[in-house]
Amino acid sequence: MTTSARRATPREAAQAWESLFRTQVALMRRFAAEDVWGDLSVREYDVLFTLSGCEGRAARLRELGAQSLLSQPSLSRMVERLEHQGLVRRSPAPDDGRGVVVTLTEEGVRVQREIGRRHVDQIHRLVGGALDAEELATLRRLTDRLRERQATIR
Repeated sequence: MTTSARRATPREAAQAWESLFRTQVALMRRFAAEDVWGDLSVREYDVLFTLSGCEGRAARLRELGAQSLLSQPSLSRMVERLEHQGLVRRSPAPDDGRGVVVTLTEEGVRVQREIGRRHVDQIHRLVGGALDAEELATLRRLTDRLRERQATIR
């Protein structure tokens, strides 16, 4: 925020949040309703997607939980189901015997990419169909800024 910018009122902040939240809910409902997910749920795919972006395609269970809206017990059960499907592998954390590292298997990589291509097509149609390239760039800048600044706001 520049020094000359007017600070938002509580009402303006609440209205912007409601708009962002309701838009996300509307899009998630459209995404979930379409048959691109195969045998996975949207949340299961999100675990595979998150792991695909991690170094070594692996992350601590705690790190996955920090990027998810799932509770730790729910995430643990989901990872267990994904492991039974051969999509992830759990192992003890090398530096902490109590921690668990979740790694994407080669089959998990294949499934994530397959579903990911279909999901990108959905996003392009539903989001790219509503906003032009300049609007999408503005949306990304604003949402990135909003997320990044959360660490500094008390």
